[in-house]
Amino acid sequence: MTSRRFELKHRIRFSECDPAGIVFYPSYFVLFNDLMEAWIDSLIPDGFTGYISQKRCGLPTVHLEADFRAISRMGDDVVLSLELQRLGNKSMNLSLACTGTDGVLRMSVKQTVVTTSLDTHAAVPIPDQLRQALNAA
Repeated sequence: MTSRRFELKHRIRFSECDPAGIVFYPSYFVLFNDLMEAWIDSLIPDGFTGYISQKRCGLPTVHLEADFRAISRMGDDVVLSLELQRLGNKSMNLSLACTGTDGVLRMSVKQTVVTTSLDTHAAVPIPDQLRQALNAA
């Protein structure tokens, strides 16, 4: 894995499923947000918590495209992946996916996040520490 690609194995939990026993589609967005936090944790010493609480920066989503290809059921083992597609001055384009251990793509997302000040809520440049980590690929 590089700073531009990050993966985590995950077992689909009961709490992520609907009454039919398949992943309730909003749960994918929670899984992908958790994946992004883990990615940031792996990149900078203070992790995502420090990025939010010390740097006072956020990474809200400003654009999202999702494709649902196959179902995931409770107990399925999947791989969640994130790849940095574009690094801008204030924003990043990410490609995220949920793939079964059988190699079948279950769901994919194209996401744009922007760095914002948590004090003014205005877009701000990506902090140097994070930018340097992302460019270290």
